[in-house]
Amino acid sequence: MKIITEDIKNKVLKSMIQQLDTHRESIITANKKDLEAFSGDDQALYYRLIVDNAKVDDMIRAVEEVLAQEDPVNKVISDDTLVSGLRITNKTAPFGTIMIIYESRPDVTIEAAVLAFKANNKILLKGGKEAHASNEELVKCWHTALQENGLSTDWIQYLKMNRTQTQEFLKNPDQPLDLIVPRGGERLIQFVKEHATCAVLISGRGNNFAYVAPDADLDKVILVIVNAKTNKISGCNALDKILIDKNHKEYKAIAGIIEKELAKHNVTLLASDEIIDDLVTDLSIENQEVWYEEFLAYKAAMGLVDGLDDAIQTINKYSGGHSNVILTEDEETAANFMEQVDSAAVYHNASTRFTDGGQMGVGAELAISTDKLHHRGPLGLKQLVTNKYYVNGNGHTRS
Repeated sequence: MKIITEDIKNKVLKSMIQQLDTHRESIITANKKDLEAFSGDDQALYYRLIVDNAKVDDMIRAVEEVLAQEDPVNKVISDDTLVSGLRITNKTAPFGTIMIIYESRPDVTIEAAVLAFKANNKILLKGGKEAHASNEELVKCWHTALQENGLSTDWIQYLKMNRTQTQEFLKNPDQPLDLIVPRGGERLIQFVKEHATCAVLISGRGNNFAYVAPDADLDKVILVIVNAKTNKISGCNALDKILIDKNHKEYKAIAGIIEKELAKHNVTLLASDEIIDDLVTDLSIENQEVWYEEFLAYKAAMGLVDGLDDAIQTINKYSGGHSNVILTEDEETAANFMEQVDSAAVYHNASTRFTDGGQMGVGAELAISTDKLHHRGPLGLKQLVTNKYYVNGNGHTRS
């Protein structure tokens, strides 16, 4: 793959900032077509679809953040000369071509492409049909920015395919394809894993848990749980499940206060049989499958656990491996929780809503990976490269 100089890359990004600002009205107009055509009842999907002036500003900010970051390609990871004189250098290198499949969220068309491009990868954007008008308008901006700087529009391609066409493309791509990142629900992820013939990096489901320990500070409990649940219900880092330790001397009162505070934000609460009689809600958790579910709605589920080990086992069994939090004033208890809970991000007395590229200091993100290979957590610019060994000899042969 051709390596583009950092100067050219940055010129493209500067052009893109200008394009987004100049064409913001046409972008918003195109988005209104998508909103008017939206026929589903998925509230979270609808929220993710909306593009307004503030969202265009966010897109511009994402490009600016990546523009300010150092080019991640050709960075030396290690450089060693062996006794034999053979020199072995390990450097960062582009993946090649990355495909991202995503639902709704037109801002992904900006954030994914800007990261892939700055990391010297081509990107194939397969957006959902509900955002076609918005995505096509945004890709026009990309193509203009590329052409203004003498580059082919092939660097950023938009694939307008239905499910059958996508399945066929995954099985038999018409161009080299090195990595696929699906961003969406379990059905989308399973569909891609089933049909892809190259590496798939999973941006998994949320289904995040909060564990209220026996010594938890009530003020922090309310602040964290309410923010994690209600700040953005469509976020994969939003809270879904609340586990209260029955060893807390006031666990029933705490459960009731949490329910009351969430109700102020129109959150519907489901409860396990152990705690439901102490709450206002009459919505019970009817089966085990609810504990596996990512809600993406004004809904949460509450249950009881018996001690730290029970909380850890419950979370590791049911959560999506995304973001989980412990509420405790004991540092040792927090450390044990954070070491043993198997997720991309673990929190102590802080909202799960911080599992985000911008909030974690990596800038724009391609996705939040719940895979353990090749990276877990926000996929920022530095994570969109692989590595390559450069071996220099002087007629060296192996005996």
